[in-house]
Amino acid sequence: MNFWKTFLAGLLAVVAGGVLFFFFGMLLLVAIAGSMEKSVGIYPETILKIDFSEVVTDAPSTDPLAGIDVMTLQSTPQLSLFKVLRTIETAATDDRIKGIYLRMNGAGGITGTALLEELRTALEEFRASGKFIVAYNETYSQGQYYLASVADRIYLQPEGGLDWTGLASNVTFYKGLLDKLDLKVEVFRPTVCRYKSAVEPFILDRMSPANREQMQQLVNSMWSTISGDVCASRGIDPEVMRRVTDELGVSLSDEALKYGFVDGLLYEDQMDDVFAELGVASDDGDYRFVTLGDYASQVGVDLKNLSADQVAIVYADGQIVDGEGYGREIYGNTLAAELAGVRCDERVKAVVMRVNSPGGSALASDVVWREMELLRQEKPVIVSMGSYAASGGYYISCPADVIVADRLTLTGSIGVYGMVLDSRDALKNKLGITVDGVQSNASSDFLGKGPLSPVQRAMIMRGVDRVYETFTKDVSEGRNLPLERVLEIAGGRVWTGADALGIGLVDGCGGLKTAIALAVEKADLGENFRVVEVREQPSGVLALLSSLNASIRTCFTRSELGGMMKEYERVREALSQQGIVMYSPYRVELQ
Repeated sequence: MNFWKTFLAGLLAVVAGGVLFFFFGMLLLVAIAGSMEKSVGIYPETILKIDFSEVVTDAPSTDPLAGIDVMTLQSTPQLSLFKVLRTIETAATDDRIKGIYLRMNGAGGITGTALLEELRTALEEFRASGKFIVAYNETYSQGQYYLASVADRIYLQPEGGLDWTGLASNVTFYKGLLDKLDLKVEVFRPTVCRYKSAVEPFILDRMSPANREQMQQLVNSMWSTISGDVCASRGIDPEVMRRVTDELGVSLSDEALKYGFVDGLLYEDQMDDVFAELGVASDDGDYRFVTLGDYASQVGVDLKNLSADQVAIVYADGQIVDGEGYGREIYGNTLAAELAGVRCDERVKAVVMRVNSPGGSALASDVVWREMELLRQEKPVIVSMGSYAASGGYYISCPADVIVADRLTLTGSIGVYGMVLDSRDALKNKLGITVDGVQSNASSDFLGKGPLSPVQRAMIMRGVDRVYETFTKDVSEGRNLPLERVLEIAGGRVWTGADALGIGLVDGCGGLKTAIALAVEKADLGENFRVVEVREQPSGVLALLSSLNASIRTCFTRSELGGMMKEYERVREALSQQGIVMYSPYRVELQ
């Protein structure tokens, strides 16, 4: 009887689980289908409305569930930068589109400062076509206003406001917390890499003088770009800009109007009068709008140049990690394989690699660097830097024929560090866990029963020094700079794209379109060429499993309790949830 009860209960559980899985799967498919591009009719006298009901990303996602909240099954469409640029460029020549309405109140947005700069540049080019751009919001964030400042007219709700405060960069330090938890951090960093500040939160309680110096220069450079662009667009005197920013003098709507930050204070229904003044015809007082995402769905493949020579865009977007895979990280072997593929493809005459990465694994970076070297020997290679192309992101960029960065790009950080977390005291004092064991050789045990030995420390430091030596040598050769000069501007220091131009780390300031134009010129393709995006990704069930893989892997790691390294991983994961990043003692990081 007990057997049958157990059997039937298990069978019922399997059936119920299967039904729930099927039901959840169907809902998921419905959500995915709902997020797919739809056909939208575009009529004459239409206004392109950029309301950020979608997320603008640096690279097209390989995750089929990107933008979908699996808990609510609500989706936020995602558009890659390249698609957005093509869409705005198409709108400029589309007679049905009268102008652009910037109404930035959607649930989406822009993922990165460089994307904001590139979208603003694209809007400037759109204005050159003679069509209008108007902006309206109840309140403008600083980033929203920077984008809106390109408009012919800017309007603000009468009781609205403007967030215009300048830039600040703060660092959270965890040394006091680690001390309370009896967690010890040991850092391995070349003495010359004094600007390599990623380790400072774990060993200091405030910014070092070197890091304070570089961070002050970064915020000054970025604010100079942002405020300078606004002054130029709005005709505001730079001294007035400095004063009202220091005094928070344009936070209220009438203040923003007084100093020329906006052109009028209106309620949104009054925008109909503005469109009428701009010559847009209405249908009984109703104006036709099409969102950026809906209009982008109408911008298809370039059918005129299907057989033309190609410029391939390869994406390096995310943290650089070892091995093969798909998702939010840059897997070294996978990216190298993509580069090898375009190298062997006779249709591809030039390559643009879009880099948006803060760095990561030194080994994976070197794997990609090698393939970039091989690619450059056969075809022109242009790097377009996004919001970040620092450390490992710069490592994989330096072999390119030409490097183009946005002025707001953060790049450089030519340096390296290693970091070891010793959790033995924390496990013993807080959890009552101790470790004992045996070993075959004098240095076989890393942080098992005791601290690192002098031999082990020396081994880690040799690896760190070796990576820095290789990194600086490769930059010297790739950028055609004397090694002495590279060492002067390296040391782990981060630069904005605007400052990097002056010291030779990049060749020019511009965005993805600039990089594509350079690739066309280098390959001498003239007017007959086609741009293709290279984005290998899993398909079918593998795609679904790939998208769920990170969550499954994280949960599994947290549940492991046996062994010293498993406990180490548990502590590291718990700390990471609080924003504390710890790296394996067997890894050297470029970040």
